[in-house]
Amino acid sequence: MASVVFYFQVHQPYRLRRYSVFDADPFYFDDAANRAILEKVSAKCYVPATRLMLDLIKRHKGKFRVAYSLTGLVLDQLERWSPEALDLFRELADTGCVEFLGETYHHSLAFLYSREEFVEQVRMHTQRIQDLFGQTPRVFRNTEFTYNNDLAHFVAEMRSEDGTPRWKGALAEGVDRVLEYRSPNYVYRPPCTGEGATKDRPFALLLKNYRLSDDIAFRFSNRDWAEWPLTPEKFAKWIHQINGDGYVCNLFMDYETLGEHQWADTGIFDFMERLPEAVLKMGKGQNEFLMPSEALDRYDPVGEYDCPHMISWADTERDLSAWLGNAMQSNALTEAFKLERLVKASWREGMESGDPARVEHSVQLLNDWRRLTTSDHFYYMCTKYFADGDVHRYFNPYDSPYDSYINFMNVLDNLRTRVDQAAFV
Repeated sequence: MASVVFYFQVHQPYRLRRYSVFDADPFYFDDAANRAILEKVSAKCYVPATRLMLDLIKRHKGKFRVAYSLTGLVLDQLERWSPEALDLFRELADTGCVEFLGETYHHSLAFLYSREEFVEQVRMHTQRIQDLFGQTPRVFRNTEFTYNNDLAHFVAEMRSEDGTPRWKGALAEGVDRVLEYRSPNYVYRPPCTGEGATKDRPFALLLKNYRLSDDIAFRFSNRDWAEWPLTPEKFAKWIHQINGDGYVCNLFMDYETLGEHQWADTGIFDFMERLPEAVLKMGKGQNEFLMPSEALDRYDPVGEYDCPHMISWADTERDLSAWLGNAMQSNALTEAFKLERLVKASWREGMESGDPARVEHSVQLLNDWRRLTTSDHFYYMCTKYFADGDVHRYFNPYDSPYDSYINFMNVLDNLRTRVDQAAFV
């Protein structure tokens, strides 16, 4: 039996407008561009892909199951600019065959810089998922799959209001240098995390099978790939072949794979439409689709995934170099999080003042700062242009990483000025 766990990440940042050193107004984000991009991606991916998922769940009578992680930022934008897409995600929630995972609200690297902010963003995200979809996330994924033993221990020790463990487990990248000779097609556990989810079921990990995931996410339309064209039957056979060396096949990728990264004319939607039937037929009724929490309930960990250093799912290195690979990125991140204490102190003072103008100013200040911690801003500053150069250029709205850094620091300098002036509002 092969249990397939399909997981999609859904995220859109609030992109900055061009902000010079001479700008003084507090409007940092390019609403026109953000709306245009959100509406384009919704039309190409979010709406047609989500309709397809609904159809597949109904067609296969609940045997097809899928999971999503939607950042708070993309939910805010969908609510504002693409309510049709948000309504479709609500319909998915109503099927009982879709699981929504937990993460940081602002898709930030807060865990690396502020545990207080990390916890607050996770709490905010959980509340948003509860309000929109009626689910309380039980499986966690950190921003861009940034993960190590420390994160696992911290998340495993988080508690709900009644004192019970908050999370069953987490998703992470199946990195070869960590797995060594082992397969990602098993459930693992991090070292030294105590009881974890329950006394009988330890906090556990589902690891991405990056080879099979990337066959869809990156190689699907590559005519120079030896396996092109990729058919549902061929891919189902590869999934079925994990039997004997594992029992869970974790296919994790960006949702924008469907229709945006792989355009509709590549045949990606037809591939997805036919894949569930091919997987179920290949196993003669034994293969199945599971949501992450179901897989963690079904299978016991077979060993430890000992990851002392930070990993991620980005680039060929699968480390933090996409966000912290040069001095610009390190400086920008450090300076951004150095403002946390002052921003939050200003927010508390504003909220306690009883002055509507100060309250509004304080709320906007905190919201702006949090949007500036979104990892995308630092990804745009990446100077890596070898194996992963095309990826970084495709997603970068700036002419160069240096333009991105200068623009970001101009905005951050204005935010710092606003914090200094907050007491006089």
